[in-house]
Formats: sequence, C-alpha cells, structure tokens
Amino acid sequence: MCIHQLNLLAASNSLPITNFLGKQHPIEAHHLSSICDIMEKAMVNGDTCIIRCILVVFQVVFKFFFSPQTERNRDIVRRSGLLLWQLLMAPRDQICSEIQKEVCLAISSGLNILYPGEAEINNLLKLVLTEGERNSGLSQLRDVILTNLAEQLQNNRFGSEDDDHYRLNDELLHYILKIVVRESCVLITKCQTVSKDDFQRLLSTVPAASSCLRYLMAVQNHLLSNTILIKPDENDDSDSSLQGETLKVQELKTSILSLATQILTGCDEVLEMLQQVTTALINSDISDREQRLKGLEQITKATMLGHLLPVLLTSLMHPNLQTLTMADALMPQLVQLVLYTSQTALLLKTQSPVFSELHSSPSGASEQKGKLLPDERMLEEKEEPGFLTGLKIPAPWAAGKTVETVHPVRDNYKFKETVHIPGARCLYLRFDNRCSSQYDYDKLVIYAGPNTNSRKVAEYGGNTLGYGSRSVLGTGWPKDLVKVEGDTVTFSFEMRSGREHNTPDKAMWGFACTVRAQESSEDVSGGLPFLVDLALGLSVLACSMLRILYNGPEITKDEETCQELLRSKLLQRCQWQVEANGVISPALTPSPSPLPLTIDEDREFTYPSDVLVPPVGHYFDLPRIRLPPGIMIKLREISGRARPQFRPSIK
Repeated sequence: MCIHQLNLLAASNSLPITNFLGKQHPIEAHHLSSICDIMEKAMVNGDTCIIRCILVVFQVVFKFFFSPQTERNRDIVRRSGLLLWQLLMAPRDQICSEIQKEVCLAISSGLNILYPGEAEINNLLKLVLTEGERNSGLSQLRDVILTNLAEQLQNNRFGSEDDDHYRLNDELLHYILKIVVRESCVLITKCQTVSKDDFQRLLSTVPAASSCLRYLMAVQNHLLSNTILIKPDENDDSDSSLQGETLKVQELKTSILSLATQILTGCDEVLEMLQQVTTALINSDISDREQRLKGLEQITKATMLGHLLPVLLTSLMHPNLQTLTMADALMPQLVQLVLYTSQTALLLKTQSPVFSELHSSPSGASEQKGKLLPDERMLEEKEEPGFLTGLKIPAPWAAGKTVETVHPVRDNYKFKETVHIPGARCLYLRFDNRCSSQYDYDKLVIYAGPNTNSRKVAEYGGNTLGYGSRSVLGTGWPKDLVKVEGDTVTFSFEMRSGREHNTPDKAMWGFACTVRAQESSEDVSGGLPFLVDLALGLSVLACSMLRILYNGPEITKDEETCQELLRSKLLQRCQWQVEANGVISPALTPSPSPLPLTIDEDREFTYPSDVLVPPVGHYFDLPRIRLPPGIMIKLREISGRARPQFRPSIK
C-alpha cells in the first residue's frame, strides 16, 4: 500500500512532496478510463484487495493529477462517480467497512471534480444530511466531508478567497444544526436509559465531538475570529477601503446573528431535554443514581452546550457585538436559556448534600431529605434558594503571582520585577523554603513601590547549608508571611560573587516568592459546576443586553449638535402635530395644552410623552413663559414694539 502512504503524506501541506505532486502534469483521460476498467473487473470478481488499491489511486488522481476540462474527461468523471456510488450504496453484507471508508475518502478528495457546480455540491450535501441516518454509507460520507470542510475552515480562520466554498449556505447549516441537536438530546437521554456498564463506557468516550458538531464549531470560530480579532488596515485610509471594511463587518455580523439565533434555539431544546432527564433521575430509584447525576455534567459538556455555547457567550460580550440589533434579536432566547440552566443547576445542587451523606447513613436518602445540617439551615434562613446559594464564586486573582529567579542562579545574574495588584491595601509575600544564595551579599532587596527608589522593606541573602559565607543576612530567608503596605512591590536580586567550585546547586538556588492580596490563599482550583457556570454566564450576557435595550439607539451627530436646542424650555413648550407623511411639525392652530399653567424655571422641564394625543375637554390659552429681562428688551428692539404703559384709572 505504498500509494496509500503517498496519499497520507500528500495530505500534509507542510511537506515538500505536496508541492512536488502539485506541479505534475494532469493524467490523460484514457489512463483514468483504464483505471475504471480495472475497478469494474475487480467489482465483478469481488477482489477486495484490488478494489481498495484502485480507491486509493482515485484519491491521489482526483487530488493532484486530473482536470475535467474536455467533454471526454467529464464522461470519464461521471463513470468514476457511478462506480464510487455503486460501492457506497452496496449492502453491508457485500462490502466491508474498510472499503466503504476508502470510497468516502475518494469522493471527498474529488468533491470539486465529481460535482463541479455549487448547486451539485449542495444537492449532494443535502442528500447525505437528510438521508444519512438511514444509510451507513451516506452517514460515513457525511462525516468525512464535514470533517474535511471543518479542517479547511480552521486553516483559513482569518479569511481567504475559499471562505464561501467552505462555509455552507443557511439551509445546509440548518440541517447540520438539527443533527447536532438530535445527537445532543440522544446523548443526554442515554444517562437515563442505558445500563450501568454501558453508562461507564459512555463516560469514557466523552467529550468527543461528532463531525457535524465539529463543523459548526469551525463555522462559529471562523465568523467570531474575523469579527473580533481582525483589525482594519490603519495604513489604508481610502474611502473605498473603509467602505469595503464596513460592508464586510456588517455581513459578518449578519451571519453571526443568524448563526447565534439558530444555536440558541437548539440549546433551548437540549436544555429542555436535560431538565427532563435530571428530574427523571432524581425521582428514580435506580441503584447508581448518584453516579449518573454526577456523570450527567460530563456528558453535557460533550453536547453543543459545552462545545458551542460557552464560546458564543464569551464572544457576544465583545464591544463589536454589543449592538442594539443583537440585543433585540437574542434577548427572548437568552431569558429562556437563563431559566432552563438556573432551574437545572438548582435541581442538581439540591441533590449534592443527599449524596455526600448516603454512605454514612444506613437509611439512605430518605432520612437526609428531612434532615438538614446546621449550615444548610443557616442558608435557608439568610438566603433565598437559588443555584448560587452556598457556592463559592472562584477568585482567580486570589491565587497570586509567583516571582522567581532562574534555578540555580549564575554568575553576574541580575533580576528585577514589579508586581501590582490594583485595589489591594497590602500585599503578602510567602517565600519558598529552598531560597538561598552563595554569600550574604548576593541578596534580594524588596521595595514597597514601583521601583528601587521606593521605601525599602527588607533584604535577604546567604544560606545555612555550610557553603560560601555559611551565614545569612539578618534573620535569614523568611519562613512566615512578609507584609508590604500598598498595592505594589518591587523585587531586586543581584548575584555579585562568582560561583565556587564546591558550591552545589542547592546553595545557589535563588529565590521564589508568591505575592497575594490576601493573607490566606483561597481555593481556586475547584471552580463552579458546569451548569452553574453556564447559568451565570448567560445571566451576565442577558443583563448586558438589557442595558443596551434600555439605553436605546446611540446618539447621532445631529442630536449631539442640537443638544442645546433640545434642552431649550422655549422649544419644549411648542405644540407639535404629526403630518400625513409621518413628519412632526409645529401645530398651526391652537390646541389644548397638556402642560401646567405655571413653569418652574429653575427645574429641568420634561415634555409629556402623550403630547401628540389631543386631550378631551375645553381649549384654553398656553401658559406664559417668563423670559429674562435682557431677552425681552432685545425682542422689543427687534420687533419695534415698546413696552406697554399702564395708566392709573381715574374715578
């Protein structure tokens, strides 16, 4: 099978043989016709060895040595395709799995040759996606094609001319998503239906993504990477370039919105199934209920909830995707997903105290359901029940930062590093017990500030191992915590002496120190349960989208320019009416005023929202607006009307 090995080597783009094969002249049509003759004869005789060899030859020929330019070549291609499909659709008892796999690889290698038009490829993919569950050959062909497309899309993550070829249309994506949703629901249902041994085998195979799920992951990563990570060319500021970048970004956002809508809808179905299975397991009396509920979270990670949703939620928090259009379209689905995840996470969390005491109580879970520990009673009294009740939110920042030299230190070695933890009142330093240097003047100096000009806190050096100076500086390397006031500390270490021939590495180990903002380190390794983490992420995204909806559209440049006019109390007193074409204009006829008769000039006035709705009742005059005397004088000068004089009446 030397040709098969050659095909595997040629599949790698990084090897020189790929370029060599790509430069070879195309094969002649009569040669391919002879290959088809050999295949037909082998199929008649049932010679599986020759069939497998010819299938590998097809893979190499389609990939490197054939170009269907003439009508004769196209006829040979059609003949080759018919032979391949005859093998693919053969009954299982007439064809072995190895030959079926090679047939799928041959069709995938010659996909653009056997199906030269986009419509033909789409029809083929529609066939394998809709009928794949009923035929093992079509199912395997579907997996091979989607896996190949996913790999190509991942290799061209940041855009290329082949993007349209690797990204399928919306109809095919919809079929793929339906398959992924069905696979996810079946996988979750197995946690309830399979036997104990089969469940253990199931746990050992996940989280392995199917080919359909892998392709959706590749499409999602491709769209999100191009929208979030790629920045426009700053050197090219031409109008055509800016317009092209804007159009491309808008197209990507439209594609992301369409894909995100479909993914969230699919996740809604999967979460509904997950909630049903969780409830059924809790209410069941099977012997391994505890193990199944614990394994349910691991199984869930293998579905689209674990492979697609976390990446999508994180990316939707990026400023490029925090838009009003996204929020308006995705908000209803996000609310539904928050409800499902929080309810399911709460169901699983309420079972954890029961399982933790099962082995210690002879009567099992029946006694535990009616008995609460003191801490649990305290939680019930002080906190409302929720999926986060009693859980400790991980604090990654509590792990601290480790500062260390090379081990061992070398001659003339210098080290300087500054650690800054914003918001910290003081920093706590814990040194490794292996800290040492050859002489006490090969020392570490600690400063409470951003540089060596800051206040000196302490200095350490030397060793107690009997080498070099055979002593330490001061009280020696600290065994307890060292407290440094402020949020910044600077370490400065210098190896001034040369290493002596009898000094071992342990006497020149250098130093290592962990800096934390808290005196006691928190446990940061556990993390949150998957469903709790998912519910929390969905809640954060939903709140962010709600804020966008509340703020409404962004202020336009015209609105910014007219801010002073919009704040004018005089314009706010105008009566407005809606014209037939929808334009708002000042009313030409007096209308009843919905405003109070007096206005407080010292307070900001807000015009009523129902001003365009004519109130029912009698008409009355608009209230007078008191203008400053200076403005009144200017108005009289412009109008030419003098201030009216009031004469006392004579009785």
